[in-house]
Amino acid sequence: MWGVRSGTALKRLRAAADGRAAAGLRRSLIARSPDFDGMIDLASNDYLGLRGHPRLAAAAIEAAREWGTGSTGSRLVTGTTTLHERLETSLADATGAAETLVFSSGYLANLAVITSLTAALGQHGDGVLIVSDERNHASLIDACRLARGSGVRLVVAPYRDAMAVRRLLASRAEESALVVSDAVFSVDGALAPAGELHAAARAHDALLVLDEAHAFGVIGPAGRGVAAAAGIGGEPDVVRTVTLSKSLAGQGGAVLGAPEVIDTVVDTGRGFIFDTGLAPPSAGAALAALDVLRGEPGRGELALTNARRLAAIAADLGLAVEPPSAAVLAVMLGDPRHAVEAREICASTGVRVGCFRPPSVPMGQACLRLTTRATMTQRDFVLATRALTKVRDHVGVDVNPTFKQ
Repeated sequence: MWGVRSGTALKRLRAAADGRAAAGLRRSLIARSPDFDGMIDLASNDYLGLRGHPRLAAAAIEAAREWGTGSTGSRLVTGTTTLHERLETSLADATGAAETLVFSSGYLANLAVITSLTAALGQHGDGVLIVSDERNHASLIDACRLARGSGVRLVVAPYRDAMAVRRLLASRAEESALVVSDAVFSVDGALAPAGELHAAARAHDALLVLDEAHAFGVIGPAGRGVAAAAGIGGEPDVVRTVTLSKSLAGQGGAVLGAPEVIDTVVDTGRGFIFDTGLAPPSAGAALAALDVLRGEPGRGELALTNARRLAAIAADLGLAVEPPSAAVLAVMLGDPRHAVEAREICASTGVRVGCFRPPSVPMGQACLRLTTRATMTQRDFVLATRALTKVRDHVGVDVNPTFKQ
């Protein structure tokens, strides 16, 4: 029977939603058509422009015909096919990894690798320290929170501060440690100081875990990522995760690392053991995307060039934007309500952009998040300029034109 307390709970939820609305923090699903309703796409993570590539679609269709639409079970039961094995081999080749392990999402890959590594390292009771960057993606934050417990201590390090990480590692009482960071930070597109983080980790016998989700396909030689650009991609004490849903325009994720790391995740990673395997059509599409990336390695550089061009346009208009290091940039607006208004202005001009507000970003740092693709046209830039001009004229800027770090 529906009781008084249940009704009170729903009233409280409605009141909380009203509060979020007043602060500009309500969110809504915005359905789109296959062509983004004719709008210019500056919001998706399709960095290489492969979302509509015919080779990916053909590979997905062929995989569905051969293997069916689902993997039928977890990877350790019936969810591993020879298609998955081919994808893992191809990913290892594309990234220079010793071994790879494919998941149904990048989010689960992060959860599984961090929780399983901390559990294994701490099983002798000597303690584990996790040092996590304060602006890491939610999947890394959630993974660290899940891992925290008896004998596992979590410390949040200042944004991109390798010296702070070094000090935290040097002063720890725990025997083992993980340093956890995005490789490319998903809001502002800044790169992690991967080489410095690795030097700090190695000096203090820690593992470095880098999430290359927004880097793979765009940054580094042949798009191998930030770790490869720093010359540490093949180091055994570096663990990387990637997603198949951004540059590869598909679905899924993977852990890249030494055999000891992969063995640990397979044996103990709950996000791997208990999750249904990646659907065969997604695996087939990812394989095709990797083939395109090998044949057209310049796509990543095109996405970067387009990001720099778009940032220059925004800066010339007087908007607060940092020079991009990846195919991601943020136009800082400060107030969440201003960010929502700016997003609607862009939409009315025919441009779809991301709108990031707390808790995705700190209070006072709401922004428009713009992404670029290798396949952008001159018309895209014309419309983007028109939209950003209207944002400047109607919303303005109420923050210092640099990110608070």
